[in-house]
Amino acid sequence: MTITTVDPSEVAKFEAMAAEWWDPNGKFKPLHMLNPCRLDYITRQIAAEFDRDLTQPQPFAGLRILDIGCGGGLLSEPMARLGADVVGADAAPRNIPVAQLHAAQSGLTIDYRHTTAEDLAAAGERFDVVLNMEVVEHVADPQAYLTACQTLLKQGGLMVCSTLNRNPKSFVMAIIGAEYVMRWLPKGTHDWSKFITPDELYALIRNAGLDPVDRKGMVFNPVSWSWSLSSRDLSCNYVTASVKR
Repeated sequence: MTITTVDPSEVAKFEAMAAEWWDPNGKFKPLHMLNPCRLDYITRQIAAEFDRDLTQPQPFAGLRILDIGCGGGLLSEPMARLGADVVGADAAPRNIPVAQLHAAQSGLTIDYRHTTAEDLAAAGERFDVVLNMEVVEHVADPQAYLTACQTLLKQGGLMVCSTLNRNPKSFVMAIIGAEYVMRWLPKGTHDWSKFITPDELYALIRNAGLDPVDRKGMVFNPVSWSWSLSSRDLSCNYVTASVKR
């Protein structure tokens, strides 16, 4: 039997919200707001690593991409539109039919599966890119999980991994602000003690056998009500890129 890093209590939280994935004003409003910023980073990193021209139609054609913790498909669908062969995997079974239905309505072919990183790795699945966005703070064993993600990458493959920094500011912003004040997320969605500092994440990534090549902050501007990338401010949300040499 494959050892799993899935935390059942974390899966249950997202199961309860499954039907709301594509409601821009629902429980996943923060992700809908963050998505353009995430996609900007992801597409630029993939284009740079695989020498693709983003101005061309379907620039990611020929690339096999895994969206681990795919939820309702907020990242899987744009990757498919860019020409990639996409597998969307999620440990929460109720997310998969939601994602499948929306992809069908959008005319997209995406291979959605109720499975885990560990099971995919054990089955010998390999990918050019692993998108590992806002998942590592929800797993039971981040090191084992990231090691599974490393196994899933082909040689020369790219992992994009985002999470939340652990400091007083992130507690105020992500827990107090998002869950209690703005009520963007149900209370208890995040466990602040599971947040990971950028240096901790880099160490975990290196220990997993990957080479970190970039990291940026994702910063919310309450005036413009939008997110942007920052080279300096990694105090709350941040994203990393690493390569399997």
